[in-house]
Amino acid sequence: MIKIGMIIGDRYEILEKIGTGGMSDVYKGKDHKLNRFVAVKVLKQEFSENANFVSKFRVEAQAAAGLMHPNIVNVYDVGEEADVYYIVMELVEGITLKKYIEKKARLSVKEAVSIAIQVSMGIESAHNNHIIHRDIKPQNIIISKEGKVKVTDFGIAKAATSNTITSNVMGSVHYTSPEQARGGYSDEKSDIYSLGITMFEMLTGRVPFNGETTVAIAIKHIQEELPSPRDYVPEIPISVEHIVCKCCQKSPDRRYQSMAELIVDLKQSLINPDEDFVKVIDPDEEASTRMITDRDMVQIKRQSDSRDSMEETMRLRRNSARYYEEDEDYEDEDDEDWDDDEEDYDPRMEKVTTILAVVAALLIGGIVIFFVGRTLGVFEMVAEEAEKPQEAVEQQVEMVNVVGMDVEEAKRELLELGLTPEIQYEVSTSNKAGTVLRTSVQDGIMVDMGSNVILTVAQETEGITVPSVTGKSQSEATSTLEKEGFVVNAVESYDASVESGYVISQSPEAGTTAPEGSSIIIRVSQGSEENKVRVPNVIGMTEMDATALLTESGIPVGNVTEEQNEDPALIDKVCYQSYSVGSYVEKGTPIDLRVSTGPAQGTYRYSDSITPPTEDAEYQSGMMVTVIVTAADGTTILNTQTNSFPVAANYTGIRSATGVITFTFTVERQETTTTDPETGEVVTIPGSSETKTVHRPITFVEE
Repeated sequence: MIKIGMIIGDRYEILEKIGTGGMSDVYKGKDHKLNRFVAVKVLKQEFSENANFVSKFRVEAQAAAGLMHPNIVNVYDVGEEADVYYIVMELVEGITLKKYIEKKARLSVKEAVSIAIQVSMGIESAHNNHIIHRDIKPQNIIISKEGKVKVTDFGIAKAATSNTITSNVMGSVHYTSPEQARGGYSDEKSDIYSLGITMFEMLTGRVPFNGETTVAIAIKHIQEELPSPRDYVPEIPISVEHIVCKCCQKSPDRRYQSMAELIVDLKQSLINPDEDFVKVIDPDEEASTRMITDRDMVQIKRQSDSRDSMEETMRLRRNSARYYEEDEDYEDEDDEDWDDDEEDYDPRMEKVTTILAVVAALLIGGIVIFFVGRTLGVFEMVAEEAEKPQEAVEQQVEMVNVVGMDVEEAKRELLELGLTPEIQYEVSTSNKAGTVLRTSVQDGIMVDMGSNVILTVAQETEGITVPSVTGKSQSEATSTLEKEGFVVNAVESYDASVESGYVISQSPEAGTTAPEGSSIIIRVSQGSEENKVRVPNVIGMTEMDATALLTESGIPVGNVTEEQNEDPALIDKVCYQSYSVGSYVEKGTPIDLRVSTGPAQGTYRYSDSITPPTEDAEYQSGMMVTVIVTAADGTTILNTQTNSFPVAANYTGIRSATGVITFTFTVERQETTTTDPETGEVVTIPGSSETKTVHRPITFVEE
């Protein structure tokens, strides 16, 4: 029996209970040997008494202890003590995927795919070690506070046979594969099915099959087709829909055959979400019986004759002496073969052979013409002409309407299209400063990618003259512009004529005016195009989604910090990236991110004299009173005891506008004696003590 405070295994102190499941309870513990906190999973008593289950549990838990992967809750130790069977695991501070889905109703596609990739990588590591989970579900997936996804409960799931599945673990039936529901053999592809159901729930906020009993749900897994997740959330991309459907095929042979295959498609869906690249193989169709054609018969006979001829040649070389001795039998067999060939002769064969000879001659002639034409350059000219219109189409984009937008938002829109924004300012009293007044290209017009688009932006005053930085190094240009009070946005592009690291052009141009604090775009040369990647836009994404997109682009994430941002829509989302959208960087160049904590909050001060709690009639001067001042956000500003009022208070930097003063004091009542005037009976009322509390709302003054 586990109790709080006890030590098991001579090293693990049980501190508190943090969870419970169908077969085990989980406690927070401390490993006194390594001085670290751990999670201790203890088998429930009813399973500890089943020797068969305990034996399987011990074997599988020890196997799971050998798994080490960033996406698996690592097992540190396995043991037993006084009929208590336990597993010591990594303690992950976070919430289960199930609670995360309930909290958000459903997840975005990118977030769901990112989580699925991490889960798949953890399961793949287990499969490579010949360990099958058999109980993949959101309850067994933990998302840490840092956003890391980890799979837990390896080992216990495999030990849980049909004899141990009770009403306590009925939640698993929503994610069980058809072969598990039948009680049949299950393997790695059973985990793939369960992960597919988990992905369905992440994307839609619901499980595909539900029912009043576990049996009813299990039957649906076996018999009913999986509904499309797009029936519930139409914006789910087709590639993600097909990935889920392939994972959840009834036949294991039609699912992904390994986690590695699934990971490839999941990553591809992040890059090309609307592309139909998922292939579902029908083993029944692949192995179906089909009618053999005359052409097939010719090919088969040729292969058979060729193979027989080769075998005869090899036999003659190895056993010539024996064949000569048995020459009579050999001749008889040979005569029979020729007789069979004559009987099988088909006049159509000669016609087919003639046609094949003509086709072969035409092919040889075509090859000769090709090489002659290639030598003369004919095909290259034709190819160039054929490719020209296609390239022109591929390099053109449709201009979008950015008039009326904030200049920063407009720049992001254009950079995402592959266009280069250039800024010029114009004094305007009727428009908010920073608003795009007009553009050099009208919306709806097709323009070449990389084209410059001039944005005319409103400013309130004439502003500051922009210095010339073209031809300077990036660091010198940045320093020059920042000294004048401008913010620099560097956009990297290829230019073989300008040395790498030097400014090709600037916007606004030198000599024009721009408001102090406005952004100046400098195009910095990266030399000739080599191993470069284009920086995607991750502003407005969660840290997890941004990390997934950058990783897929070949760009690692550098430092991630938090900062205040005035846009409330960016709370808990990326509000800054260290390289501009659309710029080019070397593969492997880390990009720093900043995540918004929300708008900067105003601060308040509290400067007052706190008077005694006369709101309560029983308060008397000189009583000892505990005085606590608490802000609305829960921050304690003052906590003191006094019997002398008023109490001086002078505090600044308070984050909330309101608060409350709580007075706590004890009233001592003396014993009293009274006489009933009618009966003359003396009544004694014993003394008593009562703790009383008074709450006084207060409002702080803005600083």
